[in-house]
Amino acid sequence: MTMIKTYSELSKLKTFKERFDYLKLDGIVGQETFGFDRYLNQRFYKSQEWKAVRDLVIVRDNGCDLGTEGYEIYGKVLIHHMNPITVKDLSLKTDFLLNPEYLISTTMITHNAIHYGDETLLVTAPITRTKNDTCLWKK
Repeated sequence: MTMIKTYSELSKLKTFKERFDYLKLDGIVGQETFGFDRYLNQRFYKSQEWKAVRDLVIVRDNGCDLGTEGYEIYGKVLIHHMNPITVKDLSLKTDFLLNPEYLISTTMITHNAIHYGDETLLVTAPITRTKNDTCLWKK
């Protein structure tokens, strides 16, 4: 049985790493999701309903990656469906499509890392350097 992921649960997790671990899917690179029905989700992402809920989620998440304070997104914001949507979801217009409870703001890099379950894709903070930290004889 697949666990339904929600914003209510995600928001209880304080760190970006905890949120990433909660969302990662362990997908397969190149795995098809919509195939010949891709036009369905492309039409959906151009709809006024999607654009309205997308804006609402970005505001709710303060424009931060996975809604985590300190991870502001400077560039394109993607809205990730925490529970991958299917052709069936689109044809039945299920609650997973437009309910903010199942959506989160993210970057393309984080989005790909979630889908492939690959933490190495994530951007990490730069290392804090100190004087002579790379010079072995001046410690």
